Formats: sequence, structure tokens, C-alpha cells
Amino acid sequence: MLPAGRNTIEMSPSLTLTSRPEDEYRQVLFEALTDAEPGDELEVVADRDVDTHLVRYQIDRGRAVKWEYEHPNEEPRKLQVTVGGPLADGELGTIDVRDLKPQRRHEALLDIFDELAPDEGFVLVNDHDPKPLYYEIQSMHGEVIDWEYESRGADGWRVKIEKTAQSKHTDDDVVTRYDVREIPKQERHPTIHHRYGMIPAGGTMELIAPHEPRPLKQEFRRRYGDSFTWNIVEDEPGRCRVQVTKEEADKDTNSTEDTGPRASSSTDEAVDITEELDVRDLPPARRHELIYERYAGLDRGEGFILVNDHDPKPLYHQFDAEAGPEFRWEYRQKDRGEFRVIIGKADRDGSDVASEEPEAPF
Repeated sequence: MLPAGRNTIEMSPSLTLTSRPEDEYRQVLFEALTDAEPGDELEVVADRDVDTHLVRYQIDRGRAVKWEYEHPNEEPRKLQVTVGGPLADGELGTIDVRDLKPQRRHEALLDIFDELAPDEGFVLVNDHDPKPLYYEIQSMHGEVIDWEYESRGADGWRVKIEKTAQSKHTDDDVVTRYDVREIPKQERHPTIHHRYGMIPAGGTMELIAPHEPRPLKQEFRRRYGDSFTWNIVEDEPGRCRVQVTKEEADKDTNSTEDTGPRASSSTDEAVDITEELDVRDLPPARRHELIYERYAGLDRGEGFILVNDHDPKPLYHQFDAEAGPEFRWEYRQKDRGEFRVIIGKADRDGSDVASEEPEAPF
């Protein structure tokens, strides 16, 4: 008979990493996973991301693991890790980021790709097309990424990502980099704004364009005011490098003044509000799915009020890139823990409304 203490551990094993130094994180986690049997579950408590380590474990040990965060946006981070069996020949490890906030998704995925050796890879599961990540990795690492869609749809997007050669990525002070010359024109602005919304205060985004993107600078000024700096670090024929650094906002974070993106200055007059959709208690993956369902079910002239626990600006950029000209968006409240936004479809397509998205020449 097993001792009572050991039996308890086998029923609900737990691994606390919060007191561990960074250089012990991976070693301790790997040892715990290796000692587990297929089907075993391990509760992990950490004070920083372990996603990179869990993907690395699948690559190094050839064994599948799945994990789910108890509360993705809370600290410390608690996740349930399920240990699987050996990966089949040619099978790649998987990371499902649908429950992570967008900023944490990009940080984790960039770290994972950075660690890959040539011919190594992983499968990404996301709740929407992660193509902006492709442009970001390509801009930062060069032509060393193989990107293959395995599935696309309501059940999730699965993409096989592999590093094909040694990366030319260099350590510098930028959080992210986009070579907009490699991005289709219609995707450039949504991609840039989507990622800029995720970088932390003090972080820098580098843009590489054929010339200075002045219309984009004007667009940034309208959207973000004086909360960024714009520095040209290289300007040669056919190549201009601009570094955009996000500064601390000067305005009161509890202000309800609408300074964010908006598709119309009179959204509430253009649509009839049909419901209030509060998604604060839902996991991130379910939030986007439900919001898109509600939007798809709207008739022209209808809208709903979205209630969220943080600024849903990345969602705006996604709608702006994918929805038609009837799309309307307007903030109604910006308080800590409670943001209210009108999302709707106008009766008219807005073609006679002055656009806040000027056609950029790059």
C-alpha cells in the first residue's frame, strides 16, 4: 500500500515555480513532466509564462503535452498540464493560444520561434487567422519561415510553423519589426495598428518602408495623440526605417473621453441598439467568437453595446480589416475594468463619410 502522502500527490500533483530562479524553470518543469505517465495531469503555478518551455519540451522530448490556464489574466498564473504519449514520426508539438491575451500570445510565439533550430517547428492553434504573426516573424528573422495552414474555421485556425534555416534575428531594443514592403497593401495598416496596440509603454516598433510613411504618421497622431515618438533611423532610396515608441499616456486612465478609433462620429444615431453584450466573464477565445456571431446576425441599421474588461482596440482593427464599409464602432465608456463600445452596421455604407484611414502610398 502506498503511503497516504504519496497517494495524495498522485491524485492532485502540483508544481510551484514562483520561487524558482529563471535558470531552473525549464529544468524543474521538464523533470516533472518526464516523471509523469500518459494521461497524468499536473497543476503548475508560475509567475511568468511557461508556454515557451512547454513547446520546447515537446520538441526536445518528443512527447505531447496540453495545457489550459485556470484564469489566463490573473497572477500568479495557474495552469493544468496534461501529459500525453510520444509524438508520432514527423508530428509537431502544439500550442493553443486562444485563452491568452493578444499581447501574451505574440510575446510567447516570438520567443518560441526565436529558440527554434533549423528544421524545428510547432503547430499554432488560434481563434482567428494569425497571418500578422507571419509578417512579424518574417520581418524580424528573414526568409526562414515555412507557414502551412492545416485548418481554418470556427473550430480554430491551425498553422504549422517551421524554421527553415538559421535566423538572422539580432538582439536590439525593438519589441517588434514589420517590413511593410512584404505585406499586401490592404493588410498593412490593420496589421500595424493591431500589433502596436499590444506593445507595452516604452516599447518600440520598427517599420521598414520604401520611403517615410507620412500618412501613417498622421494616422497615428489622430488615433494616439502625443503618446508616441516617431524617429527616422535610416533613410535611403527605396528603404526607410522608422522607430515608433509608445510613451506613457498623459490623459487620466479613468477618463471617458473618446480618443480611440471610431468608424463614425455619430454611430449611436446611425444604428439602433438591440442588446448589451457583456463578455467580461468569458474566456478570451469565446469572447471573439460570440462578438463575431452577434455582428454577423445584425441587420443594416442595428448594433449592440459591447462591455469588456479592457480596451478592445485590437478587435476594432480586426473588424476594420475584415468587415464591410457599413461597420460602425464608437466608444461610450472607458473606465478601469469596464469598457463600453457600440458595434453596428449602418444603413448607409459610409462612402460619403470622411474616412480616418487615408489611403497610404506605401
